[in-house]
Amino acid sequence: MNQGVQLRNITKRYGLVTAIDNVSLDIRDNEFFALLGPSGCGKTTLLRTLAGFETPQEGQVIVAGQNVTNIRPSRRPLNLMFQSYALFPHMSVEKNIAYGLEMEKLPKDEIATRVAEVLESAKLSGFAGRKPDQLSGGQRQRVALARALVKRPKVLLLDEPLSALDKKLREEMQLELKRLQHEVGITFLIVTHDQEEALVMADRIAVLHDGKLAQVGTPHELYEHPGSRFVADFIGVMNFLNGNAVDGGVDVDGAGMLRGVSELRGAATIAVRPERVSLMQTAPQDGRNCLPGTVEEVAYHGSDLGVHVRVRGGRSTLSARVPAGQADRESIQPGQDVYCVWDAKHSRILPNC
Repeated sequence: MNQGVQLRNITKRYGLVTAIDNVSLDIRDNEFFALLGPSGCGKTTLLRTLAGFETPQEGQVIVAGQNVTNIRPSRRPLNLMFQSYALFPHMSVEKNIAYGLEMEKLPKDEIATRVAEVLESAKLSGFAGRKPDQLSGGQRQRVALARALVKRPKVLLLDEPLSALDKKLREEMQLELKRLQHEVGITFLIVTHDQEEALVMADRIAVLHDGKLAQVGTPHELYEHPGSRFVADFIGVMNFLNGNAVDGGVDVDGAGMLRGVSELRGAATIAVRPERVSLMQTAPQDGRNCLPGTVEEVAYHGSDLGVHVRVRGGRSTLSARVPAGQADRESIQPGQDVYCVWDAKHSRILPNC
């Protein structure tokens, strides 16, 4: 029996607006799964449908082999960690975590044992007696997570749990969440609009667009092999060059023929990541893709520079990420003529549709 989550042809409408349009997903047991997409794409509605706070007009929600579509939230074998954490300010960390178990009227010895275990897992043992206002943002986030985990749900739902944290703490907590998920061995389903967050934490990601499923895959699959222009643009940073596909290549504004195309004719877009693009003073002779251009802007990022190049002909631009050492050696600066070079295997060709 599949112990994970199956969403079967879920459709949710609000009047004439379709928030979720015939979405089906299989989320594996003990998997860290992410629902990713821009605001309004339907990801939170899908999470609330799984949690039981929304009822779909069509489709089924199956958790650990049980059809829970018409079962109220409190009876589903899952728990939801809210964006706001919703800790009780008058209770200690220990009491906050124990609250749900006390409501279930479990024996005191069992409550004490389970709370102690989750305090240890969440690295909160030294904070058991503190109140929420005596904790940092990251510590409060771990308390909310521990309170959800102590009930031992089959699935833990996380609704943008890191959005209130600053960048450095958010990056630390991404790794902490991943560690905890592996340690406790249950399914985590996180909703986020932060692509980097999803790429770092998730085993697999479902990208949603306008209520529909755009693509499902591992972080590597989505980053290196996006199935559409939307996914290519949403996951990471991508260059797009429009041209005309003929004879196994794409002619970009007459500036150059880019190779790596098969069985495609007519208007097309070639996509390439900035980190795959090298800048050279002379055109290579080894068959790599190459477009001449002029440096327009140089942005300092610490370990590397973001260089924006206007392709010869004037209608297209390319961004490249250049290691700071190389940039210093070659004195890359606005107005400089360069060649943008990359291997054809790093291109993704998308039809213009």
